[in-house]
Amino acid sequence: MSLSSVALEPTTPLAALRRGGVRIGRPRGPSSVTLLYGQRLPTGAVARVVVPAAALTVEEVGKGDVVDRVSSLSQVAAVLGTQWGDEGKGKLVDILAKSFDVVARCQGGANAGHTIYNAEGKKFALHLVPSGILNEETLCVIGNGAVVHLPGLFQEIDGLESNGISCKGRILVSDRAHLLFDFHQTVDGLREAELENSFIGTTKRGIGPCYSSKVIRNGIRVCDLRHMDTFGEKLDTLLRDAAARFEGFEYSTGMLNKEVDRYKRFAERLEPFIADTVHVINESISQKKKILVEGGQATMLDLDFGTYPFVTSSSPSAGGICTGLGIAPRCLGDVIGVVKAYTTRVGSGPFPTELLGKDGELLRAAGMEFGTTTGRPRRCGWLDLVALKYCCQINGFSSLNLTKLDVLSELPEIKIGVSYRKNDGEKLKSFPADLCLLEQIQVDYEVLPGWKSDISSIRCYNDLPLAARQYVERIEELIGVPINYIGVGPGRDAIILK
Repeated sequence: MSLSSVALEPTTPLAALRRGGVRIGRPRGPSSVTLLYGQRLPTGAVARVVVPAAALTVEEVGKGDVVDRVSSLSQVAAVLGTQWGDEGKGKLVDILAKSFDVVARCQGGANAGHTIYNAEGKKFALHLVPSGILNEETLCVIGNGAVVHLPGLFQEIDGLESNGISCKGRILVSDRAHLLFDFHQTVDGLREAELENSFIGTTKRGIGPCYSSKVIRNGIRVCDLRHMDTFGEKLDTLLRDAAARFEGFEYSTGMLNKEVDRYKRFAERLEPFIADTVHVINESISQKKKILVEGGQATMLDLDFGTYPFVTSSSPSAGGICTGLGIAPRCLGDVIGVVKAYTTRVGSGPFPTELLGKDGELLRAAGMEFGTTTGRPRRCGWLDLVALKYCCQINGFSSLNLTKLDVLSELPEIKIGVSYRKNDGEKLKSFPADLCLLEQIQVDYEVLPGWKSDISSIRCYNDLPLAARQYVERIEELIGVPINYIGVGPGRDAIILK
């Protein structure tokens, strides 16, 4: 799309420039800059504005030009979830990884479930290994903010190796990452049982208890595997704490000795993977290598910003990138938010746009909405733009990846949740923290026509049915962030660059 002109003002959002047909590249630096007031780009001209602090370039894209969105991404970019997880982040990371030298996980553990497909269409379900692993030239990093269950990690590595995916020299685990033990998983289940009717709905993978050990400062880190002479003493402290807290937790000296012997073997196997990843990441930045950060879970599950207490135990929002990898905030550039064309969540907690009964079942069946990690059926509902706007504010997304648009293809009409109201009719200005209020709010919907046709084979945006394009563009209009990537199927190639 070409322009007659575009005004660049101090308050002009980058999203608005992109929607107007201006290509924006940020090789490095922050995601916002101040541009000269009133500067204009006339039709046919090619203009470049360079701001040294941000190394930002702005070029007009004429009609018919192909925008290479992938190669123009910043040196350090990120892919984060915008809902309650399961948005399809792994697929985008896999696609982008070929243009990056490093793909890094910054938080979470094996509670993440990223499903990706290789060039032959073979399915891989990853939980801890970064989704860049299918690209042979990519180094995969598990950062200090993650929690690592070694039996699960080795099982993933063995599964990849058995399918011809080499992991040797391609996976690094931070020496600062905390170890998640089997007993953390046992404690997770005991904790859920204690809560009875008010349970959180965790994956029971031990994530919360492991982060709890980290926060109360008696956790065990990967670097402790290099000191097996004191490892047993530290593990004994953890196990005794669990036994004192939970009546159903059985602990004995024999159990401790068995676990120590097991971790001696794990330590030997893990040693080639252990690295000071803070140094590795920052050396990569100084060497101008490109780094892609892969978030687990999503902002609505963030410990601070999510629907607390029905959240995860880490920070899956943009702030977790810096603390989970040791990256300075000024180094982070493009942040891509991944959002499903509708909404799902697993586990307990408020869900304002949830569809109950037959409608929810139809969406679940069409989208095959069952958890990658747990196999649990996901709750399904309409796209919630109040929650999405909130996530965009927190993360400052430069663009969005709208996934699973094809799942809506058979619906005669599609709803978008555009605002919340209290029972007395008062409109809410933002996404509320108060869960009691969230459970009571009424959602205002816009109703858009469906397109009633298969779009899974379409690869060009202009070839989508008009109603499908109207749906995409209405979301952009209401959110103020461009949708640059559109998923129309599970396959690696089933994506439209817009």
